[in-house]
Amino acid sequence: MGLGDGIRNNVYMLGAVSFLTDVSSEMIFPILPVFLTTFLGAGKEIVGLIEGVADSLSSLLDILIGYWADASGDRKKFVFYGYGLSSFSKIGIALAASWPVVLVFRGLDRIGKSVRTSPRDAIIAGSSDQSVRGKAFGLHRAMDTLGAIAGPAIAYGVFAAMGSGIGAYRVIFYAALAPAFLAVLVIVLFVREPKNKGEKIGKKPNFWESLRLLGPDYKRFLLISCIFSLSYFSFALFIVRANDIGASAGEIILVYIIYNIVYALASTPMGQLSDAFGRRKVIAAAFVLYALVTLGFALAGSLWQLALLFAVYGVFVATDESVNKAYVSDLSGEKNRGIALGAYNTAVGAVYLPASALFGFAWATYGVIPAFGAAAALALVSGLAMALTK
Repeated sequence: MGLGDGIRNNVYMLGAVSFLTDVSSEMIFPILPVFLTTFLGAGKEIVGLIEGVADSLSSLLDILIGYWADASGDRKKFVFYGYGLSSFSKIGIALAASWPVVLVFRGLDRIGKSVRTSPRDAIIAGSSDQSVRGKAFGLHRAMDTLGAIAGPAIAYGVFAAMGSGIGAYRVIFYAALAPAFLAVLVIVLFVREPKNKGEKIGKKPNFWESLRLLGPDYKRFLLISCIFSLSYFSFALFIVRANDIGASAGEIILVYIIYNIVYALASTPMGQLSDAFGRRKVIAAAFVLYALVTLGFALAGSLWQLALLFAVYGVFVATDESVNKAYVSDLSGEKNRGIALGAYNTAVGAVYLPASALFGFAWATYGVIPAFGAAAALALVSGLAMALTK
């Protein structure tokens, strides 16, 4: 039974799953670098190694997972195992007494993310009518991001009550297990494989045939998205820029909360906007908005300007995370939707990794204006290409 016009129960249940998982993850991972450096003796290069491995594993497997989920016809199974693996990995992190253990279990957590993401998004697409698919993905992202607000708030409450000793970290890590495993229970009890809505699946194509089934419109969008991803550097570098401008640690936390609140509030409306006016137009506008935000960070000089930029960046990310997935779902069919979403995640993820490194090099070598300006120019070109592509 649907709970909204064209949006079925699965969308809401998977939103609840993502909310609970993000409560758990965001209790742990924002404080994990400090735990590693302060209590486990890891250097900054080790933190970078752990997060680099995690980021790589979270996207580069997606294309294969998407294909296997399509071929199996049981995407819920992949969603269950993906969230389950991430939940069990947090036990290892909670028990870790050395950084190599954290590296292993942080990697397993990101493998779990890769296992679940494309099949989950395919279920969301199959559980919503195309006319409201943007709203469905936006709703899911909004519920996910609410977890990213609640998780750090809970962790902050523990620190306020217990101080910042290792005991408080352990309490947070163990407390984070409860919402993680509750999310898995919601999958078991309430998520259902969508019924095929009139499209005959037929014989399952092999991997390469599945890729060939992705049409020219999809491939053009993927190419433009990869070009844009060259400008789309890590969020952490915006934090570094804020610190360079003079924002204190407390002020950075404040603007991070503002970013997440705007992200949560904007996700559903931006999805609805794409339902009403067309996804390609909204995506093109989002690319241009990112270009303006990037320029803004290069030129900003005060806290209120940073707060405004982080808020606008939240609108961009809300659009990017919801409308793009809805558009990929529109451009693919039921039989190859998993691999379409997986190929998209893998391709932009593969570009995203060197993009952050290249941007950081350009910033260190040539300065703020050339680095941020080059990223803005590339984003602007991508936006124009998206707007002009038929």
